[in-house]
Amino acid sequence: MEATSPAMSPMRITDIANAKTAGADVVVETRFEILPVDFHHGSSPFQAYIFLAHYHGTIDAAPFAFRKCYARGCPNNLCTHVSQAVTIANRYLQRDYQRLNAAGIEIEKELFSLDDMVVKFDRLQEADQPSMTIPELVGLAQAGKKMSVDLVLEYLPAVEHFANQKNAQTFLSGELTARVGQKTYRCHRCFSCFATDRSVEEKPRAINVANARLELIFKEFERVGIRHQQQFFQ
Repeated sequence: MEATSPAMSPMRITDIANAKTAGADVVVETRFEILPVDFHHGSSPFQAYIFLAHYHGTIDAAPFAFRKCYARGCPNNLCTHVSQAVTIANRYLQRDYQRLNAAGIEIEKELFSLDDMVVKFDRLQEADQPSMTIPELVGLAQAGKKMSVDLVLEYLPAVEHFANQKNAQTFLSGELTARVGQKTYRCHRCFSCFATDRSVEEKPRAINVANARLELIFKEFERVGIRHQQQFFQ
Protein backbone atom coordinates (compact mmCIF):
# COMPACT_ATOMS: atom_id res chain seq x y z
CA MET A 1 0.00 0.00 0.00
CA GLU A 2 1.38 3.42 -0.91
CA ALA A 3 1.37 5.93 1.93
CA THR A 4 -0.27 9.31 1.56
CA SER A 5 2.33 11.89 0.56
CA PRO A 6 3.38 14.34 3.32
CA ALA A 7 1.98 17.22 1.27
CA MET A 8 -1.46 15.60 1.09
CA SER A 9 -1.70 13.73 4.38
CA PRO A 10 -4.32 15.17 6.78
CA MET A 11 -3.04 17.04 9.82
CA ARG A 12 -6.34 18.36 11.24
CA ILE A 13 -9.80 17.12 12.17
CA THR A 14 -11.05 19.51 9.49
CA ASP A 15 -9.02 17.65 6.85
CA ILE A 16 -10.56 14.30 7.83
CA ALA A 17 -14.10 15.68 7.92
CA ASN A 18 -13.65 17.42 4.56
CA ALA A 19 -12.36 14.19 2.98
CA LYS A 20 -15.43 12.30 4.19
CA THR A 21 -17.78 15.05 3.03
CA ALA A 22 -16.12 14.90 -0.39
CA GLY A 23 -17.01 11.21 -0.62
CA ALA A 24 -13.83 9.48 0.54
CA ASP A 25 -13.88 6.24 2.54
CA VAL A 26 -12.52 7.32 5.94
CA VAL A 27 -11.51 5.13 8.88
CA VAL A 28 -10.27 6.81 12.06
CA GLU A 29 -8.84 5.39 15.29
CA THR A 30 -7.41 7.20 18.30
CA ARG A 31 -4.87 6.76 21.06
CA PHE A 32 -4.53 9.09 24.08
CA GLU A 33 -1.56 10.19 26.18
CA ILE A 34 -0.92 12.58 29.05
CA LEU A 35 2.82 13.32 28.90
CA PRO A 36 5.08 15.20 31.32
CA VAL A 37 6.97 17.91 29.44
CA ASP A 38 9.78 20.32 30.29
CA PHE A 39 9.16 23.66 28.56
CA HIS A 40 12.24 25.83 28.01
CA HIS A 41 10.49 29.18 28.24
CA GLY A 42 13.33 31.69 28.11
CA SER A 43 14.56 32.45 31.61
CA SER A 44 11.46 30.83 33.16
CA PRO A 45 11.42 27.11 32.29
CA PHE A 46 8.49 25.14 33.68
CA GLN A 47 7.11 21.62 33.85
CA ALA A 48 3.66 20.72 32.58
CA TYR A 49 1.47 17.91 31.30
CA ILE A 50 0.20 17.90 27.73
CA PHE A 51 -2.99 16.11 26.68
CA LEU A 52 -2.40 14.41 23.32
CA ALA A 53 -4.71 12.51 20.99
CA HIS A 54 -3.08 10.46 18.23
CA TYR A 55 -5.31 10.08 15.18
CA HIS A 56 -4.54 7.38 12.64
CA GLY A 57 -6.42 5.47 9.97
CA THR A 58 -7.00 5.52 6.24
CA ILE A 59 -8.57 7.77 3.61
CA ASP A 60 -9.48 5.75 0.51
CA ALA A 61 -7.05 3.06 1.78
CA ALA A 62 -4.14 5.54 2.07
CA PRO A 63 -2.80 5.58 5.66
CA PHE A 64 -2.45 8.77 7.68
CA ALA A 65 -1.37 9.66 11.20
CA PHE A 66 -1.13 12.88 13.16
CA ARG A 67 -1.43 14.04 16.72
CA LYS A 68 -3.30 16.92 18.31
CA CYS A 69 -2.55 18.64 21.63
CA TYR A 70 -5.80 19.47 23.42
CA ALA A 71 -4.52 21.21 26.55
CA ARG A 72 -1.51 21.95 28.72
CA GLY A 73 -1.69 21.79 32.49
CA CYS A 74 0.76 22.83 35.20
CA PRO A 75 0.96 22.02 38.92
CA ASN A 76 1.50 25.77 39.52
CA ASN A 77 0.26 29.09 38.17
CA LEU A 78 2.47 29.26 35.08
CA CYS A 79 -0.32 27.89 32.86
CA THR A 80 -3.76 26.30 33.19
CA HIS A 81 -3.97 24.17 36.32
CA VAL A 82 -3.87 20.41 35.74
CA SER A 83 -7.35 19.86 37.16
CA GLN A 84 -8.75 22.50 34.78
CA ALA A 85 -6.71 21.28 31.81
CA VAL A 86 -8.29 17.83 31.70
CA THR A 87 -11.76 19.41 31.61
CA ILE A 88 -10.75 21.83 28.86
CA ALA A 89 -9.08 19.04 26.86
CA ASN A 90 -12.28 16.98 26.97
CA ARG A 91 -14.43 19.94 25.93
CA TYR A 92 -12.32 20.45 22.81
CA LEU A 93 -12.23 16.68 22.20
CA GLN A 94 -16.01 16.35 22.41
CA ARG A 95 -16.34 19.22 19.96
CA ASP A 96 -14.11 17.32 17.51
CA TYR A 97 -16.21 14.19 18.00
CA GLN A 98 -19.28 16.20 17.06
CA ARG A 99 -17.56 17.44 13.90
CA LEU A 100 -16.55 13.92 12.90
CA ASN A 101 -20.05 12.57 13.58
CA ALA A 102 -21.59 15.39 11.55
CA ALA A 103 -19.40 14.34 8.62
CA GLY A 104 -20.55 10.73 8.99
CA ILE A 105 -17.37 9.34 10.56
CA GLU A 106 -17.86 6.75 13.30
CA ILE A 107 -15.29 6.83 16.09
CA GLU A 108 -15.04 5.49 19.63
CA LYS A 109 -15.62 8.41 22.00
CA GLU A 110 -12.90 7.99 24.59
CA LEU A 111 -12.04 10.92 26.88
CA PHE A 112 -8.96 12.01 28.79
CA SER A 113 -8.69 10.96 32.44
CA LEU A 114 -6.10 11.81 35.07
CA ASP A 115 -4.01 9.01 36.54
CA ASP A 116 -2.82 8.93 40.15
CA MET A 117 0.43 10.71 39.29
CA VAL A 118 -1.46 13.76 38.03
CA VAL A 119 -4.40 13.71 40.46
CA LYS A 120 -2.10 14.56 43.37
CA PHE A 121 -1.77 18.09 41.99
CA ASP A 122 -5.51 18.72 42.30
CA ARG A 123 -4.99 19.97 45.85
CA LEU A 124 -2.80 22.84 44.73
CA GLN A 125 -4.23 26.32 44.41
CA GLU A 126 -5.59 27.15 40.98
CA ALA A 127 -4.72 30.28 39.01
CA ASP A 128 -6.54 33.49 39.83
CA GLN A 129 -7.76 33.93 36.25
CA PRO A 130 -10.29 31.26 35.23
CA SER A 131 -9.60 29.29 32.05
CA MET A 132 -12.16 28.82 29.30
CA THR A 133 -12.25 27.27 25.86
CA ILE A 134 -12.40 29.40 22.74
CA PRO A 135 -15.91 28.09 21.85
CA GLU A 136 -17.05 29.16 25.33
CA LEU A 137 -15.76 32.68 24.69
CA VAL A 138 -17.61 32.69 21.38
CA GLY A 139 -20.73 31.57 23.25
CA LEU A 140 -20.44 34.49 25.67
CA ALA A 141 -20.18 36.91 22.74
CA GLN A 142 -23.21 35.32 21.07
CA ALA A 143 -25.12 35.86 24.32
CA GLY A 144 -24.45 39.60 24.05
CA LYS A 145 -21.28 40.01 26.12
CA LYS A 146 -18.91 42.68 24.80
CA MET A 147 -15.43 41.24 24.61
CA SER A 148 -11.89 42.01 23.51
CA VAL A 149 -9.17 39.41 23.10
CA ASP A 150 -5.39 39.84 23.14
CA LEU A 151 -3.30 37.08 21.58
CA VAL A 152 0.36 36.24 22.14
CA LEU A 153 1.93 33.66 19.82
CA GLU A 154 5.24 31.97 20.54
CA TYR A 155 7.41 29.00 19.70
CA LEU A 156 7.93 26.91 22.85
CA PRO A 157 10.83 24.43 22.77
CA ALA A 158 10.18 21.47 25.04
CA VAL A 159 11.23 17.95 25.93
CA GLU A 160 8.54 15.27 26.26
CA HIS A 161 9.11 12.33 28.60
CA PHE A 162 7.64 8.91 27.86
CA ALA A 163 8.74 5.30 28.34
CA ASN A 164 12.09 6.44 29.79
CA GLN A 165 12.80 8.35 26.58
CA LYS A 166 13.06 12.05 25.79
CA ASN A 167 11.54 13.63 22.69
CA ALA A 168 12.46 17.23 21.75
CA GLN A 169 9.43 19.06 20.35
CA THR A 170 8.71 22.69 19.53
CA PHE A 171 5.14 23.82 20.15
CA LEU A 172 3.42 26.64 18.29
CA SER A 173 1.55 28.08 21.24
CA GLY A 174 -0.98 30.83 21.76
CA GLU A 175 -2.15 32.59 24.92
CA LEU A 176 -5.48 34.41 24.62
CA THR A 177 -6.54 36.90 27.26
CA ALA A 178 -10.24 37.82 27.03
CA ARG A 179 -11.69 40.81 28.84
CA VAL A 180 -15.43 40.76 29.48
CA GLY A 181 -16.48 43.76 31.54
CA GLN A 182 -14.52 43.54 34.79
CA LYS A 183 -13.66 39.88 34.31
CA THR A 184 -10.60 38.40 32.63
CA TYR A 185 -10.42 34.91 31.14
CA ARG A 186 -7.47 32.99 29.78
CA CYS A 187 -7.32 30.49 26.95
CA HIS A 188 -4.23 28.54 26.03
CA ARG A 189 -4.03 26.67 22.72
CA CYS A 190 -1.35 24.56 21.13
CA PHE A 191 -1.89 25.11 17.41
CA SER A 192 0.68 22.58 16.17
CA CYS A 193 4.15 21.21 16.88
CA PHE A 194 7.17 19.72 15.17
CA ALA A 195 10.19 17.61 16.07
CA THR A 196 12.89 20.08 17.06
CA ASP A 197 15.68 18.15 15.35
CA ARG A 198 13.61 18.02 12.14
CA SER A 199 12.71 21.70 11.98
CA VAL A 200 13.85 22.14 8.38
CA GLU A 201 11.47 19.42 7.17
CA GLU A 202 8.57 19.82 9.61
CA LYS A 203 8.42 23.48 10.70
CA PRO A 204 6.88 24.88 7.46
CA ARG A 205 4.05 22.38 7.59
CA ALA A 206 3.47 23.00 11.30
CA ILE A 207 3.18 26.74 10.56
CA ASN A 208 0.60 26.07 7.83
CA VAL A 209 -1.47 23.90 10.18
CA ALA A 210 -1.28 26.46 13.01
CA ASN A 211 -2.21 29.38 10.77
CA ALA A 212 -5.15 27.47 9.27
CA ARG A 213 -6.48 26.90 12.80
CA LEU A 214 -5.93 30.55 13.71
CA GLU A 215 -7.79 31.68 10.59
CA LEU A 216 -10.86 29.66 11.61
CA ILE A 217 -10.76 31.21 15.10
CA PHE A 218 -10.51 34.75 13.71
CA LYS A 219 -13.49 34.09 11.44
CA GLU A 220 -15.50 33.00 14.48
CA PHE A 221 -14.43 36.12 16.38
CA GLU A 222 -15.49 38.33 13.49
CA ARG A 223 -18.82 36.54 13.20
CA VAL A 224 -19.77 37.19 16.85
CA GLY A 225 -18.15 40.63 17.18
CA ILE A 226 -15.16 39.84 19.42
CA ARG A 227 -12.60 42.63 19.14
CA HIS A 228 -9.16 41.27 18.23
CA GLN A 229 -6.09 41.74 16.06
CA GLN A 230 -5.15 38.97 13.67
CA GLN A 231 -1.73 37.41 14.12
CA PHE A 232 -0.10 34.46 12.42
CA PHE A 233 3.06 32.43 12.82
CA GLN A 234 5.93 33.39 10.54
